[in-house]
Amino acid sequence: MSTAPKTYLSTTQYLALERRAEFKSHYYRGEMFAMAGASREHNLIVGNLVREIGNALKDRRCEVYPSDMRVKVVATGLYTYPDATVVCGEPEFEDNQFDTLTNPMVLFEVLSASTELWDRSGKFRQYREIPSLREYVMITQDRASVERYIRQADGGWLLQEIQSIEDSVEFDSIAVTIPLSEIYRNIRFEDPENA
Repeated sequence: MSTAPKTYLSTTQYLALERRAEFKSHYYRGEMFAMAGASREHNLIVGNLVREIGNALKDRRCEVYPSDMRVKVVATGLYTYPDATVVCGEPEFEDNQFDTLTNPMVLFEVLSASTELWDRSGKFRQYREIPSLREYVMITQDRASVERYIRQADGGWLLQEIQSIEDSVEFDSIAVTIPLSEIYRNIRFEDPENA
């Protein structure tokens, strides 16, 4: 009994398919991985985050993108769609389609049961290879919890955890402060003790 060999795609083939596709897919090492749909809470958090950061940066040379902006980790070949992306200064793109950013400054992921392990491990390991990246932020959906990883001068990453809805998170690299209450606006936690 034999199995059919896997078919691997080049990055050119992936981008051609992806630019015509109805649904988004990640790409890594020749394979495409379909993205799962997002929950109401996930979408509210992303919307709140993009709105708050966008408003704070509106008079600066920074751009905030929701999850439709593809990011390429040039060093590893990963193409992915962070939940939100910030770039300051001149954005750099893979080609003249301007849909694949290569120099993000801050990346945000809203954690879900199906993506949390990947977001915390493999994806973060690859994100660390982006020279322009200064902060990686993971946001939990079911309780007030924001984890910021901040690149240090020596190349290491410092973790800062904010876990009270009463607190604010300071994104130092873009000089923006947002209360957790705004990130979690309209989110109702099942267990009030988790708020």
